[in-house]
Amino acid sequence: MGGTPVVRQPTAAPIRTAVVGFGVSGRVFHAPLIQADPDYSLDVIVTADPQRMAEARRLYPQARIVPTPEDMFAFAGDLDLVVLGTPPLTHLELGATAIAHGLNVVVDKPFVTTVAYGEELVGRASDAGVQLTVFQNRRWDADFLTLRKLLREGALGEVRTFESRFEWWRPEGFGNWRDPATLAEGGGILHDLGAHLIDQAIQLFGPVEESYGETANHGPHPDAADTEAFVSLRHESGVRTRLWMNGMAAQVGPRFHVLGSKAGYTKWGLDSQEPALAAGITPSDAAYGAEPQESWGLLGVDGSATPVPAEKGDYPQFYRDLAASLRGHGTLPVQPAEALETLRIIENIHAFA
Repeated sequence: MGGTPVVRQPTAAPIRTAVVGFGVSGRVFHAPLIQADPDYSLDVIVTADPQRMAEARRLYPQARIVPTPEDMFAFAGDLDLVVLGTPPLTHLELGATAIAHGLNVVVDKPFVTTVAYGEELVGRASDAGVQLTVFQNRRWDADFLTLRKLLREGALGEVRTFESRFEWWRPEGFGNWRDPATLAEGGGILHDLGAHLIDQAIQLFGPVEESYGETANHGPHPDAADTEAFVSLRHESGVRTRLWMNGMAAQVGPRFHVLGSKAGYTKWGLDSQEPALAAGITPSDAAYGAEPQESWGLLGVDGSATPVPAEKGDYPQFYRDLAASLRGHGTLPVQPAEALETLRIIENIHAFA
């Protein structure tokens, strides 16, 4: 993972990008978002699975499809950016190798398996003069953007409690590496979805001064990490956050339930962008990111709550902001220190849960 990097700063030419991994992360999120953004060129996709290789060639005929990261790094001089859509256990080594080649790096969450590894990766990027960021795409969910707007407008008054859930009924599991993954491998729903929910809470209500959590494994793999988690946070602002993550919820709760001194806001159902991208709907489609009226959240008090038009979901904003930062015109969409703070909370909860 050593070596002296030769840092390449992208110019007005497209940012030459490699996506490592073509599972859900690479295939559903990163490749479509990069392909749709004229600031980027999708030059390389790394996957060793024959079916995924065939799918990548079909969808992105202009890209070079290679089976291993070593094959990609062999021509690192033709790249500017590496996107890691691989399991978290691989992120430190792959990220450090990319940095050693002078490449900028996007790491999908979970960032890394431990805070110490995250600090090491951040330090390597700083020393090499390359940019490192984490794909916290849920900052651009339609419901999150809507709630943030309501808070900015003061529509709820003084917020007292914030409840947020990622729940669904999938007792058979994910059907991928997540199911048997141990805590040491960065597995578990708290690592996976807690990285989103805790990050959203901090973005909305500020730093956390106290955290508490509960975890459980109800899956078929007894040595695997948690399949269910609850987290309670007390923010320095005084707001109390309660978060639920559960892939085996026979009945789900509201996505958001926020109570303030003037009104409450309740929203059901998950953001539509992931299923849209999985179905082949691209960000250039006019309907992309738009939430149907029946999915809008309700604002007010019982008996007089009214639907709130949803802001448009905008995962592409992550890559727009990243392009601006790589070209020297803006800041990173997600600072790695923010991902580290979320990981510290998760690590603390696992230590005492």
